[in-house]
Amino acid sequence: MTVPPKARKPFLLEIDEGADPGSAPPVPDILPEGEAMQTLAALSQRQSSALTRFALWAFSTLFVFVLSVAAYDFVASLLTRNIILGWIAFGLVALAVLAALILSLREWAAYARLARLDSLRIRAEAAHAAADLPAARRMVGDLTRLYSARPDTAWGRARLEERQAEVMDADAILALAETELMAPLDIRARTAVEGATRQVAMVTALVPIALADVAISLFANLRMIRQIAEIYGGRSGSLGSLKLLRRVFASLLAAGALALTDDMIGSVAGGGVLSKLSRRFGEGVVNGALTARVGLAAIELCRPLPFRALERPAVSSLVSRALTGVFGKATRDDG
Repeated sequence: MTVPPKARKPFLLEIDEGADPGSAPPVPDILPEGEAMQTLAALSQRQSSALTRFALWAFSTLFVFVLSVAAYDFVASLLTRNIILGWIAFGLVALAVLAALILSLREWAAYARLARLDSLRIRAEAAHAAADLPAARRMVGDLTRLYSARPDTAWGRARLEERQAEVMDADAILALAETELMAPLDIRARTAVEGATRQVAMVTALVPIALADVAISLFANLRMIRQIAEIYGGRSGSLGSLKLLRRVFASLLAAGALALTDDMIGSVAGGGVLSKLSRRFGEGVVNGALTARVGLAAIELCRPLPFRALERPAVSSLVSRALTGVFGKATRDDG
């Protein structure tokens, strides 16, 4: 005798009649946070302690001393064995020491150029705050001499020389110098920032290798900062570029500029375009936007005159100009 199976009853879910689906909380829209640029900023801002600096000085001094003694012993022993080979070794060591001295002088000159730009900017701000016309004229004269060998500023220097005698106000002469001398340099600096932004965004989106975006962002930002420094007359060396990079990130973190908002992404990508793209592509957009912020901070640090007469570049406009082709292609492919 078989027992008939129990009939399956439908599963009923009772819903409260008063519940409104529209009152449910929205699904959070998780956007990429730019891990590469955030990591780069964190790495650049690690402050070394006094003990660490002392240890680095002690080890570097010991290394140079041991290397010098080893080179002396090598050349002296070779001179006793073979006079010709000994003199060849002595000449090579002398060339190596000369190259080290030249590199050291280049780094020192790079620091001096960056310090000169800082001094001009500080003097311009002080003359503006005190409305000091003689100080403003002296500052403008030093600025003109800084760009005296630059053919791209020849037209602006000529116009400045013609008109500055008519100006009898400190703010007016600073505004005139900014308009005539800084305008062509600002265009070149914005072009460098847009190029670096495009490179970081595209490589981050297309290279799916761990930590590759961090390395690429570091290289692109260092090259961009060096280009900006050269544009404004402060060609920096290797150590100078690293120091300038730390100053840039310090100013960004102090202003909270690394916190990229959804409004900025919306102004760049437009509406819901970013939500239709892959996360990797969105990460590239965020890293590119943060690179634009780094470039803008570098412009403000390397520019010998603060933004007053000319409009300060906006990050959203820099990013939109750099990534216009990227988003146009993405929108067409999506449609």
